Amino acid sequence: MTSLWRRLGRIATAVALVVTGWLTLVVLLTFGTSPGRSMAIIGPQAQALAAIAKADGRVLSSNAYVTIARSNAADFVSRLYASGALLVLDAEQAGGCNGLAPKREQI
Repeated sequence: MTSLWRRLGRIATAVALVVTGWLTLVVLLTFGTSPGRSMAIIGPQAQALAAIAKADGRVLSSNAYVTIARSNAADFVSRLYASGALLVLDAEQAGGCNGLAPKREQI
């Protein structure tokens, strides 16, 4: 029984390391995004809206814990973090959200 718990502990540790590494990579790559891209600010809505306003961004959509914003400033991500954003991800890469209306098919 002890070996089963050790094996499960190793698997849980490996999964935690992979998830932590992936999230770290995604956050670091967000700093290199080009200006004008949509960013997803994860955290309480009021805090995200305040950070976007301080960072001179435009709110595209917002709900309780995810706010999509955009700015043409090259240092928008850095400004969001400096303004109090908890987590900033490239919205277009993270989940396909860009804040634009979906394209309609031509028939």
